[in-house]
Amino acid sequence: MLGGVLACGITHAGITPLDVAKCNMQVNPAKYKGLSSGLATLIREEGQTGIWKGFGPTFVGYSLQGMFKYGLYEVFKDQYMNLAGEELSNKYKPAIWLAGSASAEVFADIALCPLEMTKVKIQTSPSGTFPTAFGAALAEMSKTKVETRYPFGSLVPLWSRQIPYTMAKFFFFEKIVQVFYTHVFTEPKESYAKTTQLGVTFASGYLAGVVCAIVSHPADSVVSLMGKPANKGKSIGTIASETGFAALATKGLGTRVLMIGTLTGFQWWIYDSFKASMGLGTTGGK
Repeated sequence: MLGGVLACGITHAGITPLDVAKCNMQVNPAKYKGLSSGLATLIREEGQTGIWKGFGPTFVGYSLQGMFKYGLYEVFKDQYMNLAGEELSNKYKPAIWLAGSASAEVFADIALCPLEMTKVKIQTSPSGTFPTAFGAALAEMSKTKVETRYPFGSLVPLWSRQIPYTMAKFFFFEKIVQVFYTHVFTEPKESYAKTTQLGVTFASGYLAGVVCAIVSHPADSVVSLMGKPANKGKSIGTIASETGFAALATKGLGTRVLMIGTLTGFQWWIYDSFKASMGLGTTGGK
């Protein structure tokens, strides 16, 4: 669980500027047309602090999410393998990866949701209309919970984004690692240096992250749009219908692919580095 905290909290907080730009590209695409121009607009209007809005809830929220995501994945995966038995576990290994990751993410998102809602509100509100300090923002979200639907108003779209994302993240990661050790590094995994194993971890995580970003982007757009003042009181279905699936699936996608690919690669690298430092093996294999 500590490995998950380090993997998710540090990486998500570290790319806050990309996240601020991506959220604003989703909410106000007419103004924020691309990553570079979006960041330039934010810096010009709000200074350097403008691109770090939401750092606090991002770090705390994704640390909690990582703790449950990675920690419970190992628990659920072992539990499902024990229930299935050795023969069925080997035969249906991908199904166990999917079931374990989906089960873990259900609980991870409950922990994340209040912080994610606060983060999005901070990042997408026009300058001066909503507090940017972590404590003040939480207090404002609680005070206006009828309007903001805080703390769990975004839980369903968050599940819609994060469960497919996490299933893809773990499934494709495990699958890509398996391909590496089957077709590229064909000797027993333990015979390779830890640096090589961690290189495989990062490459597999990055490629898995690209798939994750594409799969989960429409739901991510909905989560961002729910924080837009103009959408106050609107249902998820109304927001999705008014925006259109094409816009939900594409606005800010390039930035998110870059963001999530890098993020996922480093998350797996940090997680496996922590495991290796504890004398445990890296994740995945043949």
